[in-house]
Amino acid sequence: MYKLPNLTYNYDALSRCMSGETMSYHYGKHHQAYVDKLNAALDANPEFKDRTLEDLLCNCATLPESARKPICNNAGGHYNHSLFWLCMSPNGGGEPTGDVANLINNRYGSFQKFVDEFTTKALGVFGSGWVYLQPNGDIITTPNQDTPLSIGLEAPILCLDVWEHAYYLDYKNKRDDFIKSWWSVVDWNSVSERLKTASNDN
Repeated sequence: MYKLPNLTYNYDALSRCMSGETMSYHYGKHHQAYVDKLNAALDANPEFKDRTLEDLLCNCATLPESARKPICNNAGGHYNHSLFWLCMSPNGGGEPTGDVANLINNRYGSFQKFVDEFTTKALGVFGSGWVYLQPNGDIITTPNQDTPLSIGLEAPILCLDVWEHAYYLDYKNKRDDFIKSWWSVVDWNSVSERLKTASNDN
C-alpha cells in the first residue's frame, strides 16, 4: 500500500510562497487522493503490486489498456507530488552552488537566465501540468500528471506544480506571482543530492 510521504516541515512553514491552508489541501487532499486511487487501481490489478512506483511509470505503455490509465495517472500524481515536497524548504531560496550552479551556468549562461527560461516554460503550460529541470540541464513540461519517466527520460532533479490547486487559494489566477514566490523556497541542497545521484547512476 502506498502512503503519503512524511513532510519535513509544517503546513505553514512555506508561507512566503504558499499558505498553510493551501498546503493542507494540496498535501492532505489532492496528494492523498492520488495515493488512495493508486492503491485502489493496484487492488484491482494485483499482478502489478510488486512493482516499484518508478517501474510502473517507466513501463506504462506495457500495462493492459484497462489498467493503464488508473495506474499511470495516479502513480504519476503520487510521484510528482512526492518530488515537489522535496524541492521546497523553509530554509530554501537563493541561488544554487557547486555542480547545480555549474550545470545551470554552463547551459543558460547565468542563474537569472535559467530562472527566466524556467518561468517562461511554467507560464506556457496550458491548463494543468508540471515543469522540471532534468539532470542534463533540459527544462521540460508535462501535462496533467505525466512524468519524465513515463516518456523515457531520467528522473528530474527539480519540479514545479502548476496545477491551479497549487496556487489558486493564495494567488487566484496569478500563476506568475506564484512562480515568482516559489523561487524563495526552492531547496537547492535537495536538488544537488538528486543531481549527484543521477551522475552516479550514469
